[in-house]
Amino acid sequence: MAIGRTCVAKNFGEVKADVLMRIMGGEWPPGSLIPNEQDLAVEYGVARATVNRAMRELVDEGIVERKRKAGTRVRQSPVRQARIAIPLVRNEIIELGSVYRYALVRSEILVPPDWRRAQMNLKPETEVLHLVALHFADGRPYQLEDRWINLDATPTARTVDFSVVSPNEWLVTQVPFSSVEISFSATSADPEQALMLCCEPRDALFRVERQTTWQGETVTYVNLVYHRDHRMTTSY
Repeated sequence: MAIGRTCVAKNFGEVKADVLMRIMGGEWPPGSLIPNEQDLAVEYGVARATVNRAMRELVDEGIVERKRKAGTRVRQSPVRQARIAIPLVRNEIIELGSVYRYALVRSEILVPPDWRRAQMNLKPETEVLHLVALHFADGRPYQLEDRWINLDATPTARTVDFSVVSPNEWLVTQVPFSSVEISFSATSADPEQALMLCCEPRDALFRVERQTTWQGETVTYVNLVYHRDHRMTTSY
């Protein structure tokens, strides 16, 4: 604990900001041990749970690290984490200054093939809604969306008119998720993709595969294929 220091915090955000300031100011240099939560709670005049939340956020942001029975230390070098939100493709296209249009290509309810059922960790005979849709920017194909929705996890999807609203937009705004797994890869256009994206078969395209879950149950898996020249940017 810093001797003679007085700092009364009101919430975890103020605790976090002050701890970060002390780290950046050199009071707790890289590798140094930070006082335990109980001491910090007394120093800041808050509950221990408030300090715990502040420290958890600093751990998540890669500023400090915790080891059982060894306490909390400032990392030698902060860990930078890229954070990628699930975007609304409509907003992506509008932000490019283009006119957005959406078209539903195919919709069917079925029991998925074994390989898809295994990938989504579904129970036998679980029904899914399989949707194929196109998103356009200024009349040009921008993204091909091939999506599978678990109807056990999201039964209201049965009655949604996806010819009017895209599955991307409906799911992002209506259905919660607790975790997301995302993969990025290059792919060669198959004949159907080439037809829909107005390119040649075997052209190199950019693909994003994303699976979202809610409390351990898969909500949806989607395969997104973008037109040639697509660029994705993230920051950290």
